[in-house]
Amino acid sequence: MAELSPPSPEIVVLIAGVVVYVFIWFATRNLSRVGKILARLAPLGLVIPAMVYLSSLSDTRPGGGPMAPTTSQAPPVDRPGSDAAKPQERERQETAAREEAKRRLVMAEEAQRRAQAEARRSAEQAQGARRSAEAPAAGAQAPDPPKVQPPALSEAPPPAAAPPAGASPAPPPGVAAQPEGAWDVVPVFYGTDRLRSEEAKRISYGAERARRLELGRALVTVPKTHQVPNIERPFALRIPLTNITIYEQAEDPKQHFTLRELKALTREQFLELVRERISGSVAFRDQAVVFVHGYNTTFEYAVFRTAQMAYDLKFDSASFLYSWPSEAGITGYGYDRESSEQAEPYLREYLELVLKETGAKSVSVIAHSMGNMPLLRVLQALGPSLPPGVQLNQIILAAPDVDRNLFENLAANIMQYGRGVTLYCSSNDRAMAAARRVAGGVPRAGDVPADGPIVLAGIDTIDVSQTSTDYLALNHSSYAETGALLNDIGLLLQTGERPPEKRIPILQRISTPRGDFWRYPLIPH
Repeated sequence: MAELSPPSPEIVVLIAGVVVYVFIWFATRNLSRVGKILARLAPLGLVIPAMVYLSSLSDTRPGGGPMAPTTSQAPPVDRPGSDAAKPQERERQETAAREEAKRRLVMAEEAQRRAQAEARRSAEQAQGARRSAEAPAAGAQAPDPPKVQPPALSEAPPPAAAPPAGASPAPPPGVAAQPEGAWDVVPVFYGTDRLRSEEAKRISYGAERARRLELGRALVTVPKTHQVPNIERPFALRIPLTNITIYEQAEDPKQHFTLRELKALTREQFLELVRERISGSVAFRDQAVVFVHGYNTTFEYAVFRTAQMAYDLKFDSASFLYSWPSEAGITGYGYDRESSEQAEPYLREYLELVLKETGAKSVSVIAHSMGNMPLLRVLQALGPSLPPGVQLNQIILAAPDVDRNLFENLAANIMQYGRGVTLYCSSNDRAMAAARRVAGGVPRAGDVPADGPIVLAGIDTIDVSQTSTDYLALNHSSYAETGALLNDIGLLLQTGERPPEKRIPILQRISTPRGDFWRYPLIPH
């Protein structure tokens, strides 16, 4: 769950409004339908204007505005003796000051990128000169080979040219995250068949289908105050079962996960950045991890989840996300199921790219919820064409929203293509329970019904029900929201040790007529 920032007047008013609204809700139970609607909408006419008024005041008090990862801005200065300075003039001055601060920040970042590019070129030239000086001079001396200047990914482009892939500074190879003041920066490489929208701030991806694969890179800021395994985001009040936001706290990179950059890339730009990242990896040498999200997930949240897992695992190689067009709403289950299935050809194209062209020698995949269905089908078709020397390391299936019988058919065909397959399931996953009801009562692969979880030869089934006992939690993303499970995933990626109790001694082995599975004991939070 996201951590909240210190209380502000807006939040106090909001809490008071909620209390009043709950009181009115119960007090009007016996009114007519029209009376209930009018009485229950009345508080919104008071709370929303109050929130807007307090938000406008917060823009003028110190520290009240949204914090940006940049420099401070100069306050507007009134001319001596001009007591009648108009509010419009003062506002114009403030806007000009903010624009000037932004301009200076861009110039500073540009200078820093140029300096980094120049330092990299100098180091490469010096290294080449050392090799030439150390070469033996026996026999006829061969002419010096021409020096080929490598492309500088961080070099600023000329004004008329398209920007290069690495226009913004990213963590150097071999480093999981790049420290920058009060936050760290984590790169996430993505593929998606969502339709791209051009917006003033940056590009975005919604629920519409593009019917093609698009590649790109996101740079995510993670606050130094981050607590494993949270995704700290601004507090927001939304109307249930809708995407309507009544109030949302301003983003602050010192407290929240934020998107520093979101950029679509050509295939060549994408591969250039990915190969550089993988070739410099140390702790997870030559590895890659691909995450496929599940139902009810926005593109932005999927990027944050991928960054959170990479950051918490200290994964210093390339982290990949595949994001299919989820409607990102509780009522969009039917749309999401169809959307995930139509994404299969684009997911296959993306996985083929990662497996065959990035230079990764060990690729692991993690699928969550509804994302398991397209992944299982793609792996079934893609497995026989894996290039020599490239293997699927770990196939991790978290809370699969897949019919149990269909899962048995699909999983039986993918076990031969990976070093190991792990299934995380739960008996208290409310999302799984809802999916089971939609499916006519047929258990899902991520379920643990009364007769026990699904057990298949060659698949390690781990019951994680006891790792999350919060009554109000959905318990549907415990693979990434529980420190114990994140630790298990990290050990799987690094060692692949099996059976599971060898890497996690507290796991309990449960024997059944169908085979063995493993269960976490109660883990206090």
